[in-house]
Amino acid sequence: MSNAAQTTQRLRQWCRHLNQANPGRHFQMKSGRECWRCAFRNRGMLRRSILTSAVVGTILVAINQGTVIVGGDGSAELAWKIPLTYCVPFLVASWGALGNAYVRSAA
Repeated sequence: MSNAAQTTQRLRQWCRHLNQANPGRHFQMKSGRECWRCAFRNRGMLRRSILTSAVVGTILVAINQGTVIVGGDGSAELAWKIPLTYCVPFLVASWGALGNAYVRSAA
């Protein structure tokens, strides 16, 4: 394989936002190296985070707000508490996945 072909193949593994000459910090995903913007939009990571949020959020809503929902005593507070209950597990799962994929290049 020629030197130019090797360089082209190596650059395809990088996110378009990363500086190929000095990648610095990046995330190592299955699709290759990505910047934080592309890593956060990674479909596999988003799918897992949404699934985690759906399961954990539903359990937390049932535990924390179940009696209010079943009793029919819904208030305006539930309009922000329930979405927030789903957002927290999503953010925690995403943060954990990104933290696990984070790579700091040796300088």
